[in-house]
Amino acid sequence: MAGRLAIVPTPVGNLSDMSPRAVETLREASLVLAEDTRTSGVLLRHFGISTPMASHHKYNEHKPLDAILDRIAAGETIALVSDAGTPGISDPGFMLARECRRRGLVVETLPGPTAFVPALVSSGLPCDRFFFEGFLPPKKGRASRLQWLAELPSTFIIYESPLRTARALAELAEACGGTRPAAVAREISKVHETIHRGTLDELAGFFAVNQPKGEIVIVVAGKERPDAAGRRHRNKYRSDDTAGEPRDD
Repeated sequence: MAGRLAIVPTPVGNLSDMSPRAVETLREASLVLAEDTRTSGVLLRHFGISTPMASHHKYNEHKPLDAILDRIAAGETIALVSDAGTPGISDPGFMLARECRRRGLVVETLPGPTAFVPALVSSGLPCDRFFFEGFLPPKKGRASRLQWLAELPSTFIIYESPLRTARALAELAEACGGTRPAAVAREISKVHETIHRGTLDELAGFFAVNQPKGEIVIVVAGKERPDAAGRRHRNKYRSDDTAGEPRDD
């Protein structure tokens, strides 16, 4: 039987979001590579999974992966998980998946939880097109990156530390303009999930005196083009010659 790398999303908060397929994959794997074996150990024990674990995080993912790749090539299933969400999305995973592809090994990614999608959809901002930035550079290149994001015509999404949320919102207000609509989602899918909506100035002011806790996702509306206000919305499900006409449902 051919081996494979199984990339397994795990809940970002609510353990009920763990799919039966994810549980089965972790249970049947030969090894689970975990961003933090302590965090993933709690998850595995909760679901009665006894598969051995090994660490795979941002400090060691650059090291040679030959031993892991050889095991997959020999027919084993190696599972990869992060602390929460989908591996590779602002978490380790890309390098291992890339090396598997280079060697012609099977990479299977299960669909599942990630924080930015529910934050985007719940924000009330346009989500037909969006740009996922992830974490901003902490220092070098941060200002220029913010300016680049400010010019995007589509909604964009940022992950941020709760300690830097107020600062990030103030910087976004300066780059994008304080009246730009935005939303800040906290603790997605957890008991204390909250979503604050407003302008960047309003949100920066609120979080300057209310430091958040937990995982933070910032969603910002794209830059409105000068001709956008008078543009007719085009129904993508209908041809141009019938758009705007009454329809019978």
